[in-house]
Amino acid sequence: MEPLAFNDVLHPRPTPTGIDVLCKLKHFAIITYAVDPERFSSLIPARFKLDTVVINDTEKALISVVPFIDVDFTSAVFPFPKFTMGQTNYRIYIIDTETNERCVWFLGTTLDSWTLAVPRYLWNLPWHSGKVSFDCEYDERDQRYIRYKMQTDADWAPARVELVQEANENLVLPGFPDIETGLVYLTHPLAGFYHRRDGKLGTYRVWHKQLAVSAATLKSANFGLLSRLGLVSLEEQQHAHSVLIEPINEFTIYLPPCIVDNKCCTAD
Repeated sequence: MEPLAFNDVLHPRPTPTGIDVLCKLKHFAIITYAVDPERFSSLIPARFKLDTVVINDTEKALISVVPFIDVDFTSAVFPFPKFTMGQTNYRIYIIDTETNERCVWFLGTTLDSWTLAVPRYLWNLPWHSGKVSFDCEYDERDQRYIRYKMQTDADWAPARVELVQEANENLVLPGFPDIETGLVYLTHPLAGFYHRRDGKLGTYRVWHKQLAVSAATLKSANFGLLSRLGLVSLEEQQHAHSVLIEPINEFTIYLPPCIVDNKCCTAD
């Protein structure tokens, strides 16, 4: 893999308009697994290719589970009520062969909010209901999580994960030529693609600053979706490629999502 640099991907925030959303993501974590690319062969449309890495002379594809709490979820344009809700995203790292952009393929999302009705039914997003709870203790003095537990009770993607951070924990990202390349790859895809609930190809974009993530350690994990789909076994889930964590950050989400029609993207 050629080295990647934040200077090449960071850009000013596109001005929000319409129904674009601003939200802060609290207890934000990226728990990544490296697995055989063949496990994803039936999931990714022909337009895309897996953005693989080589670890110990073996090609691997990467998939991440991304839990967080949406706080101050509101309009980026107009005065609007603010919402708080737990969420977990499941994403595979891909390259759009039409644009050569590094992006992610969303398997779907669990959301703990009545507002699920909008993305699920209005926009046909692969979003699912779940009761999400976090039990976290963050040490402000040492700038680390003493305790991080997340549990999702859901039919589609039940989940439990426990993380911890040691003081001055070293960040190791196997398969990348340097740490910056790995961080660009894992934290800075701004476009996501997915199969809508009606089978059509959908996409949406986000924007955020460079994330100030740090390394964490996985104590235990049980992601029912990954086990059920045969993507990462329960045993494999105990051995993450990497765990990145940030107490809070801010995202802009550009809405509505789009339907991809050949090279065109039209608002749904």
